[in-house]
Amino acid sequence: MTIKTTHVGSLPRSKAVTDLVFAAERGEAIDGAEFDRVIGAAVDDIVARQVAAGIDLVSDGEMSKISYATYIKDRITGFDGDSPRTPPADLEDFPGFLTRQAASGGTPTYRRPKCVGPVAPKTLAPLEADLAHMAAAMASHAPAGGFMNAASPGVIALFQPNEHYATQDDYLEALAEAMRPEYEAIVAAGLILQLDSPDLGLGRHMMYKGRTDAEYLTLIGGHVDVLNHALRNVDASRVRMHVCWGNYEGPHTHDVEMGVILPTLMNAKPAGLLFETSNPRHQHDWNYFAEMIAIIPDDKILIPGVIDSTTNFVEHPRVVAERIERFVGIVGAERVIAGTDCGFSTFAGFGAVDPDIVWAKLKTLSEGAALASERLA
Repeated sequence: MTIKTTHVGSLPRSKAVTDLVFAAERGEAIDGAEFDRVIGAAVDDIVARQVAAGIDLVSDGEMSKISYATYIKDRITGFDGDSPRTPPADLEDFPGFLTRQAASGGTPTYRRPKCVGPVAPKTLAPLEADLAHMAAAMASHAPAGGFMNAASPGVIALFQPNEHYATQDDYLEALAEAMRPEYEAIVAAGLILQLDSPDLGLGRHMMYKGRTDAEYLTLIGGHVDVLNHALRNVDASRVRMHVCWGNYEGPHTHDVEMGVILPTLMNAKPAGLLFETSNPRHQHDWNYFAEMIAIIPDDKILIPGVIDSTTNFVEHPRVVAERIERFVGIVGAERVIAGTDCGFSTFAGFGAVDPDIVWAKLKTLSEGAALASERLA
């Protein structure tokens, strides 16, 4: 049995790509043909580099997006202005560290428009361009498979608060319907749809901090319900969901335990689940999967992060193999794919890991998966 490899999605963008994306964000006049050319070339290069690193299931690296959640303002209606920044609860406990992070550029700055009007589909043109670039790159470099990221209704609500709808439930339902055409189009194009859903982990110490675990579970249960409804026309086997507690170096002392949220995650429709298990706060989480195996459906595919996305240490292949083997021992090799904790460039122009080291880490990911596969043979 060969263990396949993948990652969470975002990858380092070149200066040319970052400059263009931020110019568009500022509302500057952009030559559409030049933007398409630069992004298309970047996607081709990023797919080629993933294949060379031994990654089986590749992405477009989110080249055209300024961030994984706020990009939606160009695709659905109802968003404008900017939203106030609220730090995670763990950083509030360590204000000196929070100040140091902000002063050192550790906190990316970009506009997070809030919901100020009715949310509805606006245009699929940016998505169609992304799909065309991905199709061309995959045809040229022939990876084993490809996926494309899309924001979940819950993460959109996390970073872009509601100032229009009467209730949060109304807002989430509107987001789900507005994003549904994007979800369905990605699957129709032959790609795996990846829903980015850090609201199910990070939300505990951001949008819902101060709530009890019981209250939190009720709230994110609603997030899962609207996500499932948005996926009603999509085969679960063509969808995977990424859950995390925030892709930043910090104490993470308020992270909700995986054991608390795992039953809720298992109610989500996507067959694949990507989650953190490499950073120091979540290396123990494999125990919850072993202890709670009875609630994990037989068709769920586990995609644990076996390399960290916030440190420039390059993991040893043996460490990667050991992390993979823990999950193989729980659900079997046919239901494990080796992944990363989070993306490496969650925001354009920002990443804790040096771009050259990103590729070294992805190479060690594939080497570790190959070692685990040899041991399983």
